Amino acid sequence: MGLTRSGGPLSPYAPTTVNYALDGPAHKLLMHPFPRRVRAVLGGHTVLDTRNGFLVHESNLLPVLYVPEADLDASVLTGSAHTTHCPFKGDAAYRSLRVGDRTVVDAVWHYPEPVPAADWLRGLAALRWDAADAWYDEDEQVFAHLTDPYTRIDVRPTGRHVVVAHTTADGVRTVLAESGRPFVLSETGLPNRWYLPRSDIAVDLTPAEGRTRCPYKGEAAYEHAELPSGGRIADAFWHYPRPLPESSRITGLRSTAGGRRDDGSEVTVTVDGEPA
Repeated sequence: MGLTRSGGPLSPYAPTTVNYALDGPAHKLLMHPFPRRVRAVLGGHTVLDTRNGFLVHESNLLPVLYVPEADLDASVLTGSAHTTHCPFKGDAAYRSLRVGDRTVVDAVWHYPEPVPAADWLRGLAALRWDAADAWYDEDEQVFAHLTDPYTRIDVRPTGRHVVVAHTTADGVRTVLAESGRPFVLSETGLPNRWYLPRSDIAVDLTPAEGRTRCPYKGEAAYEHAELPSGGRIADAFWHYPRPLPESSRITGLRSTAGGRRDDGSEVTVTVDGEPA
């Protein structure tokens, strides 16, 4: 969730269960210092190295790191004619990165003359996350985006009864997993996810190629569910072979989000008989 996304207090969908009122536009910005050293590397060359970065939270967007211009390597920046306009920040100018024979077009942006309400952006610039090969928070490589200090992960064991089932378009139901000893993972702003012991999965699982990365949990690997009928549910479950320390309790456990599949079938997750 964070402050400015989902149901956060500074989002356009802020909760009404409060005893205060906030003035200002529905689209909000908030900037605060990011307290650690951050580096970005492209082609083996450090293109950004800051100890004085700021996270800018903006309604409905993930936080973005802005850094003093001096913390970007000016020797690898090249000019660009590209510009964009944001009514809440101003007109953005762009520069590209050139390292060796690699060029990343319009990788860096800044606001030379920000609007008065965001004048604190003056002198700062941002690097597009996918413009770098690797990012480091202190000496640890991080993926997807920097962690948000207003987002957290909690993993708790529970005795609640979780059933994962698959129902074909013509109504044939197969229980994929059933557990009375799951772990519930709560991540700020997202639905609870239920992680089950591998031994509570009732069907065979085969490795899938899919991978996703989360800055709070690590790299997820996916598995297909092989149905007794001979069918397959692609990417039915995911797990984290080597989760990050704050999510270490989900090591070896499997989870799924459920939902309707392209073939008209549906995977459902129920907890104590209620839809998850």
